[in-house]
Amino acid sequence: MNALVIEDDTSLNEIICACLAGEDYACTSAFSGSEARLLLQADAASFDLVITDLMLPGCPGEELVPLARRRLGNVPVIVVSAKAAVDDRVALLRTGADDYLVKPFDLDELLARVDAQTRARGGAARMHDEVLRFGAWELSPEQRAFAVDGVPLRLTRTEFDLLAALMAHPDRVFTKRDLYLIACRDDAQLADVVSGAVPVMPTDEKTVVTHMGNLRTKLKPTGTDGYLETVWGIGFKLRRV
Repeated sequence: MNALVIEDDTSLNEIICACLAGEDYACTSAFSGSEARLLLQADAASFDLVITDLMLPGCPGEELVPLARRRLGNVPVIVVSAKAAVDDRVALLRTGADDYLVKPFDLDELLARVDAQTRARGGAARMHDEVLRFGAWELSPEQRAFAVDGVPLRLTRTEFDLLAALMAHPDRVFTKRDLYLIACRDDAQLADVVSGAVPVMPTDEKTVVTHMGNLRTKLKPTGTDGYLETVWGIGFKLRRV
């Protein structure tokens, strides 16, 4: 199991890594946001756990959380930060963090949170190595392949990313804002949206609706377009049929 620990405090970074090593994690340390961003954007990026601070030199943690979610899929992302405001915690959870610990924190609690997130994923946290299945659908995040009843179906990058998010959390209702953030690949624009400097506009949400409509059109000949359910006034989820 590989963990990425993003913390500019050298001593704390080493302590967290030492604790995780005791749980059989091989740790990679990043001491700045820019260093972490390079690690996450690398083609060979492969981590089973991400622990990140927010106030980092080069690139803030608020940008790294959604980047980690997009690059690593269903991997636990835990934020550790001195920011204690409820709004900060809610914003990070909405943009991809799985848990949030306020500094100073107890190391035993951190390990317990890591264990809980890993167990919630059935002990296999690396979504990019897993094949996701839902009904007749089968999706391989690593191979960027999607099939219905074993028959490959070609999707655009955005369609694939949206479907991967839905299949990774089949019981979750995604807002149109959630799906817009997942589909966004412009990191600078995404950072502005996450920070609140630029709001998600109605036109952005309409773009998500358009992509979902295109997905339904492609799925209709397979008879599985009904898997995609519109939750009126909120967004989308998967429907078990």
